[in-house]
Amino acid sequence: MTPEKLVEELKTACPKKLKSVVLYGSAAAGDHTDKGSDYNVLVLAEDLGVETLDAFSKSAAAWSKAGNPAPLMFTQDRLKQSTDVFPIELLDIRECHKILYGEDLVSDLEIGTENLRLEIEHELRGSLIKLRQSYLLTHGKPKAVADLMVKSLSTFLVLFRASLRLYENEIPQKKFQALEKLGTHLSFDPSVFKTVQQLKDGTKKPKDCKIEDLFSTYLSTIECVIDAVDTEIHKGVKS
Repeated sequence: MTPEKLVEELKTACPKKLKSVVLYGSAAAGDHTDKGSDYNVLVLAEDLGVETLDAFSKSAAAWSKAGNPAPLMFTQDRLKQSTDVFPIELLDIRECHKILYGEDLVSDLEIGTENLRLEIEHELRGSLIKLRQSYLLTHGKPKAVADLMVKSLSTFLVLFRASLRLYENEIPQKKFQALEKLGTHLSFDPSVFKTVQQLKDGTKKPKDCKIEDLFSTYLSTIECVIDAVDTEIHKGVKS
């Protein structure tokens, strides 16, 4: 299902309540690949009571079944109230998005960054904990470990891009460009993430890699970046 098809279904399902549909993430940034990439959409509605959610549910289920995250749902007021709680996500959406339907209700969002450092630290540490937990369930099987790295890659790249805000105001939209720029501030080798991206887009197969060694490097590099970012966070670097 394409984003445009989703919009048509949402309009049909609940035309009076639908205010805006916004494409964000890699597709809006021109960083999208057909294989291994999904589409992220923000849906703004007049209200999000059970009746409205039920009206949107069939389209959302089909969208999710096609391999995309479920739509991010907000009312306009709730979105404005969330800007200090989700600065990473909403800064990214505000800076790079495409309006698929309705009004542009995100370009003028006032996003406070007083909680940015806290959210970066929370999300980085939480994602690292989840990565280790998930590895335990792979039993070290190469295919499962490769899948784990592929599935977690986007999360870490998004968070590393957010971490660049601790050092610079101008942030590249494409995640690997941001990763390279982060490498000018921190000492780490980004090549492991490029290898995992090759696994994700199919240009490299798990059999072509020593998966155990790759995961070890992946994990240690993530830990290295998190430790360096953590040091900057606690030095009080302004975003």
